Amino acid sequence: MIAKTLYVSDLDGTLLDNTSRVSPATAEMLNEAIAEGALFTVATARTPATVQPLLSGVRMTLPAIVMTGAAQWDLDGQRFRSITTIPEEDADRIAEAFERVCLRPFTYCVSGDSFLNVYHSKVMSRRELSFYEERRHLTLKRFHLGQNPARRDRVALFFATGPEKIIAGVCGELQKVTECSVSWYKDVITPDTGLIDIYAPGVSKAKAVGEMARQTGATRVVVFGDNLNDLPMMRVADVRVAVENAFPEVKEAADIVIGPNSADSVARFILDDLKQQAR
Repeated sequence: MIAKTLYVSDLDGTLLDNTSRVSPATAEMLNEAIAEGALFTVATARTPATVQPLLSGVRMTLPAIVMTGAAQWDLDGQRFRSITTIPEEDADRIAEAFERVCLRPFTYCVSGDSFLNVYHSKVMSRRELSFYEERRHLTLKRFHLGQNPARRDRVALFFATGPEKIIAGVCGELQKVTECSVSWYKDVITPDTGLIDIYAPGVSKAKAVGEMARQTGATRVVVFGDNLNDLPMMRVADVRVAVENAFPEVKEAADIVIGPNSADSVARFILDDLKQQAR
């Protein structure tokens, strides 16, 4: 019996090339695989505001797993199929913890079924400013500088960047005082800089991949990744695939190491694997 396979790929450093885009060759191969019946989606920390344009050339039939699994995004309808927000009391604790170590998080609040309001201080580090400038003109979310959310009952994500030691420290502190999903990882752009994401309790790429497998009836799950935050979803996969440019820990955990993200390796693997499964 041929297994019904769900293919799930991380975006940055995995599906996206070195210019942080889906190359024309990758889009063409993915569209061929999807047309032949492949179940394909992405699982990313990105929000719909960047996922929507990045995947515009891919004829997705499944929703995208966005915000590290906090939400499913319908690319055709341009709306959330589901989204999980942080309990208000936890959001208050998290905001206070950031304030104690002088970190300024980007606070993402859900508005309706398709929009995010993002709140941040007007004061920004160079890395924060770069993050803001790259996203300020995107649709599907609006930045509010120098403002705090009027209420914290619709917060879906806290994101912050800062010195690696401080980020790691606040992550450890938050893991003691909240059941929210808290994780940090190294910034691949700026040395000695850490990034931290905070979502509602239970939110993870791993849980979201499992839910997608149930929704699609998949009996085999193939996951592609490159960074440490991909390890949890790789552990729940039947086949774990790392790109050549992945962190050593990710390649060590993988069943298969393919070419780098710059060589359309994920799409090529999916197309080849799909054809092999059909034989």
